Amino acid sequence: MAGGAIERGRSVASRVTAILMAFSSGGSHSLTELAGLAGLPISTTHRLVGELVSRRVLERTDGGGYRVGLPLRMIGGGWATQPPPLLERARDVLGDVAAVTGTTVRVGTLHGARVWVATVGPGFPAAPAFDEDPAPPLSSAVGRALLAFSPSDVVDQVLDSVRAAVGGSPDLDRMRRVLVTTRLSRVAVSRGEDGTCAVAVPVFGTGGSLLAALEGTVPDLRAGYEAVRGVLLVAAGSLSRELATTRPAEAEAETDVYPGDGPEDDLGADAG
Repeated sequence: MAGGAIERGRSVASRVTAILMAFSSGGSHSLTELAGLAGLPISTTHRLVGELVSRRVLERTDGGGYRVGLPLRMIGGGWATQPPPLLERARDVLGDVAAVTGTTVRVGTLHGARVWVATVGPGFPAAPAFDEDPAPPLSSAVGRALLAFSPSDVVDQVLDSVRAAVGGSPDLDRMRRVLVTTRLSRVAVSRGEDGTCAVAVPVFGTGGSLLAALEGTVPDLRAGYEAVRGVLLVAAGSLSRELATTRPAEAEAETDVYPGDGPEDDLGADAG
């Protein structure tokens, strides 16, 4: 009863703050751990954490726990003042790809149902930080490469957002088939409305865990596709090796990336 009285006397802001302060030392926590650290009932913690996840302040881990989300990390200044190892290491790799191919290239990561990207191109400097990609994940090659190797609950979350945004009954089965094909070939392709195409490949870490995806552009699939794909595959392997030496907790070993049998683009330019 005393615990209930204490919980009822706390403001919503106080409860949310207590949950967020549980992550002050980093890492991830289960719902039960968060409830204990915040001094809140499980039901209250579940409700507030669900709201924080929906706003990407927190995010789910593959193990079912929770960790601080990307927007909150950015607010905290970690990305603004000191780019993460992924972006630090990716800049040189992206610069090399852009120089060799003469095209704009991007590195992307998936957070929740959105893709965050950093861009490098011939003649302009690398982006200082990741920005949210305005395109839905299924509309871009980098998004498809990321989704194809993401947990099923993440894919379901993205497809649910497509259903909600489009309304009616979009062909979700066809979208899933594109992701399956991408997973098999390890190469994703998307077509732009202007006729250009983007090609993306995943970057893996320890035990095949997904870290990021690299994307390059080609005028069309008949002009330059093989060359750009080959450069991206080499770059993805190089970035995996770089991350293996600088991010031991997240990327301790290289996972080989093999060329696929060919491009797949069933969704067209307006997918998602």
